[in-house]
Amino acid sequence: MSKYKLPNKPFEYQNFINGEYINSLSNEIFERKSPAHGNLIGTYQLSNKQDTEQAISVAKKAFKSNYWSDMAGSDREKIIRKAASIIRERAHELALIETLESGKPISQSLDEMEWAAGIWDYAATLARHIAGDVNTNLGKDMTVMLQKVPIGVVAMITPWNFPLLIISQKLPIALAAGCTAVIKPSEMTPGTTLLLGGILKEAGLPDGVVNILAGYGDPVGMTLSESNNVDMITFTGSTDVGKHIMRAASGNLKKVALELGGKNPQIIFPDANIDALIDAVVFGVYFNMGECCNSGSRIIIHEDVVEEFQEKVVAHSKKVKLGDPLDPSVKFGAIINKMQLDKIKKYVDSGTAQGAKLLLGGNQITINNGNYFEPTIFTDVKPEMEIACEEIFGPVLSILTFKTRKEAIEIANSTPFGLSAGVWTKDLDTAMIMTREIDAGTVWVNNWMSGNPEIPFGGFKQSGIGRELGPGAIDEFMETKSVMIKTEVSNGSWV
Repeated sequence: MSKYKLPNKPFEYQNFINGEYINSLSNEIFERKSPAHGNLIGTYQLSNKQDTEQAISVAKKAFKSNYWSDMAGSDREKIIRKAASIIRERAHELALIETLESGKPISQSLDEMEWAAGIWDYAATLARHIAGDVNTNLGKDMTVMLQKVPIGVVAMITPWNFPLLIISQKLPIALAAGCTAVIKPSEMTPGTTLLLGGILKEAGLPDGVVNILAGYGDPVGMTLSESNNVDMITFTGSTDVGKHIMRAASGNLKKVALELGGKNPQIIFPDANIDALIDAVVFGVYFNMGECCNSGSRIIIHEDVVEEFQEKVVAHSKKVKLGDPLDPSVKFGAIINKMQLDKIKKYVDSGTAQGAKLLLGGNQITINNGNYFEPTIFTDVKPEMEIACEEIFGPVLSILTFKTRKEAIEIANSTPFGLSAGVWTKDLDTAMIMTREIDAGTVWVNNWMSGNPEIPFGGFKQSGIGRELGPGAIDEFMETKSVMIKTEVSNGSWV
């Protein structure tokens, strides 16, 4: 029997402002029901424009005090690393909250706590390695220093699918740079992000450096995007919302970093070992119920091996255990809400209507009054079909075929997205050519969705702007200041 249980009463959360948990100014709340069970699992403060402006003001004051940004990098490192340690200590508590709010399997939530903590550890090292440069090659009387300085107040808007993990791809690196922050997690999964405020206070973070608000995109997200007192906004979510944020942010030309949608291809050549790759394909499309920007939702496979692949991918998909996400043996949990469930069904219906052949699934199922949808596979899919070119954000796999390498590249690049891609082949020439020709921020060869904090992540085209993670991630949160020092008085004259 699972040790993870539904709570006897809903968890109650407050906003985290200036180092304290407080109610919203209106004292209004909103609620969240478990997508897997239908019961009430959390109440949250309903923040408005005034709450948001208050949080921005606190973050601005904290930044202008210079206390955090002037602190030695080694001291910021200790606090960030301590936060990583506390996340690990509270992993089971945090994982339970994420499973209750999102519907994802508890085993996956636990994995994500360790992944998140690992990023905080990595960010701690970056705090020690901020360094400018000196140019002494501009003449004997001129020395130029290039200083790296924090950009200022950073607004962070995060999605519902990987709550603690995605804020961990932003916040600790911004903190390492010396920035302050105002955070708006998704209203569907805000719990662990709100608890992060207390974790940071326990770790020793000064009051006001991080402020966290629960609420909706309008007004909280829009206020953050439009504010003249926010110096940068970093957003992860849909491409449509990313475009909206970019327009809203133009008022003060704040820096914008966007990690957006994907329609990611896995290209399988005839020399690939189908038995060796089938588990990665099934993982790639059904991980987090397909609610993942990196979902490997398009298989582009050589026509000579498509029949063998289809038989094996259907058989392997049937082995994926679907059910109550509180059961540690479950791999496939509930869909986030009824709206997303309806969207998935709409795409399945469009696939059938446009001539694709349904090989598996395609139906909503009932478990514990929750939102569940079967693992679904289409074949005979054409590149122009909606299921082949639009992001579904659900457990739907489309199988397309190709004859030549050139055709495979054309199909892979035929969507507006360019987040990630995979190539399966034993031929080194083919692999290297594909990695150069595919428009994607990440290309995996003979694996899928591997990653480390040391490796940059982000997209081409409408999949985003900028990169998270990796040694250069800290530069996203910094400005470069050129300081030109003349050491001798010139004898020359302008007039």
